[in-house]
Amino acid sequence: MTVRVERTFELSLPLETVWEFIADPAKRASAISVVDDYESDGERGVWHVRLPLLGRTIDVETRDVERDPPRYVKFVGESSVFQVTGEHELEATDEGCRLTNRFVVDGRLPGVETFFEQRLDEELTNIERAIREREQEGT
Repeated sequence: MTVRVERTFELSLPLETVWEFIADPAKRASAISVVDDYESDGERGVWHVRLPLLGRTIDVETRDVERDPPRYVKFVGESSVFQVTGEHELEATDEGCRLTNRFVVDGRLPGVETFFEQRLDEELTNIERAIREREQEGT
């Protein structure tokens, strides 16, 4: 089963400020509550994802597969348990910018897709919250 979620945020931050956040794999990972840790060698990263349904942490190798600064970034994460594809698309507005987020998770074990189906909307809220905190800080 495949889980898909899309959400758009209207932000009063300049497009370049939001791009700085979403283009940085470590910042993206830090906003996801089930990512316990993130490591990177510069080209690839590893999300250490806590999956309570399995009772362990899963390593998810991630990499950006497409970039069009400061407008679009797409990444893919792969593990033995699931694959995730994330897209972040920015558009300038009169008040700041619009950020459209799309996530697709393909589970490879029973229960994984249900776990993410229940969590993805909340994880997008976490990304929005992290960006809005920057907005409140005025950065």
